[in-house]
Amino acid sequence: MMKESLEPKWIDCFERSFRLSEVTSGDLIGVLAETTSRDILVALCEHALHRIGARPVRIVVPTPPLRHNVPVRSTGTTYAYDDYPEIMRALGQCSLVVDCTVEGLLHSRARQELLGAGGRVLMISNEHPEVLERCMPDPAIHQASLAALATLDAGSTMRVHSVAGTDLVVDLTGAPSRGGGGILGPDDKIAYWPAGLCLCFPLADTVNGTVVLDVGDVNLTFKRYFDTPVTLTIEHDRVVNIAGDGLDAELMRSYYQAWDDPNAYAISHVGWGINPGARWEALTMYDRNDINGTELRAIAGSFLISTGANEFAERFTDCHFDLPMRNCDVFVDDKQVVAQGELCN
Repeated sequence: MMKESLEPKWIDCFERSFRLSEVTSGDLIGVLAETTSRDILVALCEHALHRIGARPVRIVVPTPPLRHNVPVRSTGTTYAYDDYPEIMRALGQCSLVVDCTVEGLLHSRARQELLGAGGRVLMISNEHPEVLERCMPDPAIHQASLAALATLDAGSTMRVHSVAGTDLVVDLTGAPSRGGGGILGPDDKIAYWPAGLCLCFPLADTVNGTVVLDVGDVNLTFKRYFDTPVTLTIEHDRVVNIAGDGLDAELMRSYYQAWDDPNAYAISHVGWGINPGARWEALTMYDRNDINGTELRAIAGSFLISTGANEFAERFTDCHFDLPMRNCDVFVDDKQVVAQGELCN
């Protein structure tokens, strides 16, 4: 395990990140954590905010008991704050809320309370600070993300193909889009660090086709690369078959089945990565306890498909798979945005 300490260079990174999201002296900033949060991230937040002259307030609640007898990882769905709606509404008065919970507020019910109260959220993924240092919020990546989101918002259909056999069609009609470079503008509600991807949350009954997870693609929930191909058949938003003869397919089938939840098989979000600093081989460089793996969602030219919670389709579940794929062709209507795993100009 890599040592985590209060390094001045990491305080610099956090200070720069907050300044990019327009945190200034005097701002009231809520730092949201739970008892099992990574302590170094909370400490780095507070030191950086004090440098700026902001007024940080740390809120920590107990990590709740497990809801299921299944390990939960990389879901973006903390339920640590589900029983504290009063706190979430009060945090709406802050200039910014920094999310340092273990799983994150992205797909949680508590996030709706916070945003409904006028809150703005910078989610810091549960990563070792070195990962955050390498994948700093970047204005150029942010602008590229906004351009990609404009393409997504203007589109009606996404098509994804690969030599391995992927053939997926997504109806984009009404699908809310999200993304960015880890920077909150004045009108933005939520940003993520590490960042650099654009995605959308398809509405109900809009995703159909075949996804082939090829050797070298990534299962972020398990924090491992695929050693053997796995084929997902998707009908009306749901994975209806998981085909494959190797351990990867067996693990996915077993994990899905353990939840006994139809929503676990449903599509959460789809999109593509645009961060040239995100590294495909990063999982080989760290112990599993060191990282959350979210960097790999943003690999430039990767296609990301995820199953699990999708509030816009009114589906909630604590099971979540993020599956970054390489070597795909991605089209939005007639515009190709990714060609064999490379971003198109």
